[in-house]
Amino acid sequence: MTTPASMYPRPVQELLPAARALAVRLGEVPSRNLLMRELRVGSPKATALREALHHEQQDQDAGQVESTGGHRGLRLVRDTPTGQPAEADMPAPVDPSPVSADVSADPVPVAPSDESSAGSGADLPSPVAEDTAQASSPVVVDGHPDTKITTGVPRPVRSPVRSWVLLLLAAPAFVAIWSGWVGLGELTGFGVVHPLPGIWDSFAVNTAITLPIGVEAYAAYALRAWLAPDGVPPRARRFAAWSAIGSLVLGAAGQVAYHLMESAGITAAPWWITTVVSCLPVAVLGMGAALAHLLHTDQRQS
Repeated sequence: MTTPASMYPRPVQELLPAARALAVRLGEVPSRNLLMRELRVGSPKATALREALHHEQQDQDAGQVESTGGHRGLRLVRDTPTGQPAEADMPAPVDPSPVSADVSADPVPVAPSDESSAGSGADLPSPVAEDTAQASSPVVVDGHPDTKITTGVPRPVRSPVRSWVLLLLAAPAFVAIWSGWVGLGELTGFGVVHPLPGIWDSFAVNTAITLPIGVEAYAAYALRAWLAPDGVPPRARRFAAWSAIGSLVLGAAGQVAYHLMESAGITAAPWWITTVVSCLPVAVLGMGAALAHLLHTDQRQS
């Protein structure tokens, strides 16, 4: 019998009739977990219901004294069909034949030898091993019947990897990459320009610095989106992976091209190298905008 849930918690006196019916049906006082599951109550009310059932049964037994001098206590009888005696009221069958008292021989105790006693001591379980097994086994804490909290041995917390090693590696790489891209830009026509003529004539910018900033910054941005643990949609992660690999390969090819032309004494890059390098700022801008669009659009859809 399952009592439907109510919006307001019911008192113990209101739940007591249902608990009595459950005890009669089972033939014994139900356990705390069974009361919690059948009546949909918490642990305190289930404990209170069990105590009330025990008190009621003790009060009933206190007023009844059996003629055979039986013990007072909880005596619940299962429901039986009409006309059939209950199993608890039926007398136990008595064997008419007397118990035989003949014993052929008394068992002779055998004293254990030194070797057997030494061997038996080795077979005994070690108390240290039992304590270790009990400490490592998970413990289940009883609460509400729908809630089970399992606790185990906590895992050791590892300290995060220090980032100063990455800074030490990035410092010389930054100098080499920056100088290579700037040198390649000067060989392909990048140089000093005045972006604000007539407004700020003295303001000048060397456009060769746009190559290392654009290409390497996008490579780091795409690499971060590719290797992020979670929160990145699959489509954006795939695009970030391929574009990050392409940016790193393109950056390595630019460094190789600059050093080869510098060692050969070339003062102007061939036309096809100039064409590829001139398209890099536009390509980097397009890939960066596409990756940002994929990240934000897929997150809103999910």
